Amino acid sequence: MKQVLILHYHEIWLKGENKNYFLSRLRGAVKQSIADLPVASIEGISERLIVTPADEEALPRIIERLSRVFGIAYIAVAREVPSPLESLGPAACEMMMEANPRNFAVRVKMADAQYGMNSMELEVELGRQVLEHLRARDATVRVKLNDPEITCQVEVIPGKALIYARRVQGPGGLPAVTIGRVVALLSGGFDSSVAAYKMMRRGCHVSFVHFFGTPSPSRNSSTGVADELVRTLTPYQFTSRLYLVPFDAVQRQIVAGAHESYRVLLYRRMMGRISRNIAWAERAHGLVTGDSISQVASQTLHNLKAIDQGLDLPVYRPLAGDDKSEIIRLAEKIGTYKISCEPFEDCCPRFMPRSPAIFARPQELDEAERQLDIDALIRLGLEGATCTEYKFEMGEVTSRQGSPRKIEKSMKARKAAEGQPAAQDAASNGLSDAAGV
Repeated sequence: MKQVLILHYHEIWLKGENKNYFLSRLRGAVKQSIADLPVASIEGISERLIVTPADEEALPRIIERLSRVFGIAYIAVAREVPSPLESLGPAACEMMMEANPRNFAVRVKMADAQYGMNSMELEVELGRQVLEHLRARDATVRVKLNDPEITCQVEVIPGKALIYARRVQGPGGLPAVTIGRVVALLSGGFDSSVAAYKMMRRGCHVSFVHFFGTPSPSRNSSTGVADELVRTLTPYQFTSRLYLVPFDAVQRQIVAGAHESYRVLLYRRMMGRISRNIAWAERAHGLVTGDSISQVASQTLHNLKAIDQGLDLPVYRPLAGDDKSEIIRLAEKIGTYKISCEPFEDCCPRFMPRSPAIFARPQELDEAERQLDIDALIRLGLEGATCTEYKFEMGEVTSRQGSPRKIEKSMKARKAAEGQPAAQDAASNGLSDAAGV
């Protein structure tokens, strides 16, 4: 019997007239994910994608790749058999004999209007045959329709039937790069990479910004960790871009010009402003952070509101209601946990205040910044930024130095906007094209 993989999708069903768009992107992602593996065909049959391997020994590798393709709810490892009952019955008995369950159920999905039985009739007949076959070896085997140990799944489609008892969970969500672009602030810790993954799972294409400082002799630079994280996440969305922004000089000016209790909040405000410029260059629709409400002092509701004040892009926080254990479990699942455990020196803990503000108001941060040249600090960060582009193809992630032209265009647009009334929106400031509005 030939083995095939049935790719089931759930959420795409809800897209109405847009279903074909999402389905075509899912099919493209499947092809790209397994392009270097021996696959005989990928075809759409009765609202499913069927992947037929050219070499069944490659099945584990094909399944591993497909298990990270967003949009797939689960992957069924199925056997393809002729659909007439005289062929289907023995095949189901053989498969269930191998599974050796104490109890079981049979479930049938009928997608062949010409078949001589309906789904319930076929379930009853196959259940009878399987039960007799299993009881020939063990008289205690029984049918259990609710929560069985093993379910024999049968999908009858025109010309053939697919049977399986094993399925592998997929990531779900929406196919990669179907919704729009966002820019994630990537720290190197557990939270921000998990937040980026969650946005990818909703169809967003994520570019990354990492702020780094000069490490002490006993610690490693955080840039290597950021690179590893982006390499790990890129296969989920096939391409990525990482901006590395030196932050030492910006931090020193904040330390010299503002009260210590507001330092971390002002660091984060400045990171948001610099990332906003990169988001304009990327034509992104928002920023993404790994904030979890009140996990640390800078993440109280008051402080998050104060940090966001003045940003004219949405800030998405997909981990807002998650606790650390939930975040770590997902980091382990997606492959970023061990990377984030590596020792490195983050820029934010530098010059940490003894007593950080936890209920800051926007006006207080505005006042604390009064001695700072905000535009000069933004330019300072952008001028030192570098860019690396990543691509997943043929089973490997490659990288190359990216062009600085996007940042340069963003800076030129900002300079062109200087002197305009603050009340004017991004479009009147000459930023409509860069912002994607």
